[in-house]
Amino acid sequence: MSATRLLVLGVVRMYGSAHGYQVRRELLTWSADKWANVAPGSIYHALKKMATERLLEVVSTDAHPGGPDRTAYRLTPDGETEFGLLLARYLAESDDSAPGAYRLAAAVTFLPALPRAKALSLLRHRITQLDGQRASARDLLENGSGWGQPEHVGELYRLWLASMDATDGWLRELVARLESGGYVMADDGETAFGTPTKQV
Repeated sequence: MSATRLLVLGVVRMYGSAHGYQVRRELLTWSADKWANVAPGSIYHALKKMATERLLEVVSTDAHPGGPDRTAYRLTPDGETEFGLLLARYLAESDDSAPGAYRLAAAVTFLPALPRAKALSLLRHRITQLDGQRASARDLLENGSGWGQPEHVGELYRLWLASMDATDGWLRELVARLESGGYVMADDGETAFGTPTKQV
């Protein structure tokens, strides 16, 4: 599943209701086309698809002079549930693929929509998964040539380990910042980014 789905749901949720141009403009100001590989056309496609899935509902359709009509959407209760599920999944699941990196970046964008304890639990789960992946990569590095792999393939394992080590360090620092009260989270009694009405 792509990062676009979470980003679109999150922006609509942040605004309360939004049309495609607003969502597109917001995501482009965040440079999401670069760090999450969000193509502008995919935003409109996601809005229409999620409307057919009843995750979004049409609030209004306004004629726009010189351009197409603008349809505004808001999250349905199912859309709110989907947003929460995707946010939790993308924070908790350790996936070092390019799409996995996009999904993590999208989830971090909406991190304050979660209660602090839930965010910490999800991030710690990801660290536990990452620890296992690092152990596997170290084992492959140490024993791979004995299993018939060319010696130079060890450089791939060193690359993966360096990437996982960097991610692990960042995750542990983020956990420490959250533990020490960093950032306004959904249960802090203040308005948190991406949290217009309720916690997820």
